[in-house]
Amino acid sequence: MKVMIVVTHLLGTGHLSRALTLGRAFVADGHDTFVVSGGMPAPQLDTTEMTLLGLPPLRSDGTDFTRLLTQAGTVADEGYFAARKTALVEAIRSFAPDVLITELYPFGRRSLAGEFSAALEAARDMRPRPVILGSIRDILAPPSKPSKSERAEQIIADYYDGILVHSDQSVVPLNVSWPVSEQLEGRLFYTGFVAPLAPTPHKDATGKGEVLVSAGGGSVGQPIFHAAIEAARKMSNRHWRLLIGGQDANSRITELRKQVADAPVTLEPVRPDFRQMLPHAAASVSMCGYNTALDILQAGTAAVFIPFDDGNEVEQSLRARTLAEMPAIDVIPSKDLNGDLLAQAVGRVISSEPRPVSDQGFDGAAQSVRIAKGLLERRR
Repeated sequence: MKVMIVVTHLLGTGHLSRALTLGRAFVADGHDTFVVSGGMPAPQLDTTEMTLLGLPPLRSDGTDFTRLLTQAGTVADEGYFAARKTALVEAIRSFAPDVLITELYPFGRRSLAGEFSAALEAARDMRPRPVILGSIRDILAPPSKPSKSERAEQIIADYYDGILVHSDQSVVPLNVSWPVSEQLEGRLFYTGFVAPLAPTPHKDATGKGEVLVSAGGGSVGQPIFHAAIEAARKMSNRHWRLLIGGQDANSRITELRKQVADAPVTLEPVRPDFRQMLPHAAASVSMCGYNTALDILQAGTAAVFIPFDDGNEVEQSLRARTLAEMPAIDVIPSKDLNGDLLAQAVGRVISSEPRPVSDQGFDGAAQSVRIAKGLLERRR
């Protein structure tokens, strides 16, 4: 079976990370897997045994997802979008997938509707026609008006065989964040959560006993890092390690280093072994994106979440509110964040009763493979 996954991450790298986890599950099951990425390069992510095609890359202008920038920081023009669309359609026709998966679209990435529509048209015209699936996380950005959800539902009816919802319906059903009609409900396949295998402790014990501070792979989270440095000064008996993401990680580290002085803090770019550091860390401080939240739950690490809420984003706040009911997890709204509050919260979660580690419900990638195979077999 030939599988193509189309994904564009515009701010952090979470969408691409989840798409690659899904891709690895198809590879592990013996399938030829092709990932088309339209976001900025993310060399820290593992693409082993998959074919990866990078479209001319885009990123959002901060949280403005309607204003898209090239790698050089200029506003993408019609010619740039046309080049992306041509490359994507050519890849579909050349690879001729048996299964085509679009990550987030049509529930999001409306600013890229032109290239996604062209991809769907190209796939629908193929003979035999591939199984077409959408792939979405547990919680979406709710539509700002009914016409957006109605348009997404129409696209699904026209092109899609199903939508892979990477959640447990009994824990976080899609209607928590998105209106689900009877028609849409019939297209949903709940897979469970998509996560790599639970992390094992780092072979070199890197990060042991430390407070790990991260904000994903994008150029966000600077207020978290500033607050963490101040909090570290108030907890001088505990070392803090700050992992800085984004294309501009080195310049951000230079800026933060001016604040560190004698604080017990290490600054470094994001690391591919971050997950292996979590099981023996004293605590984690992070935002509350899908992948990070699952990493924390799998590792059992005490955690303080500062949900990303710029630009009226609500996804992470909804997720954090659910997780805050568990032991050894605390949440600080970004508007309240400061060094004092962060130090207090970290102290609380470290001294809390440990949270039981569960390995149940994290096999959403493997379940997605089973669903795709079943749909393809039914068609044949």
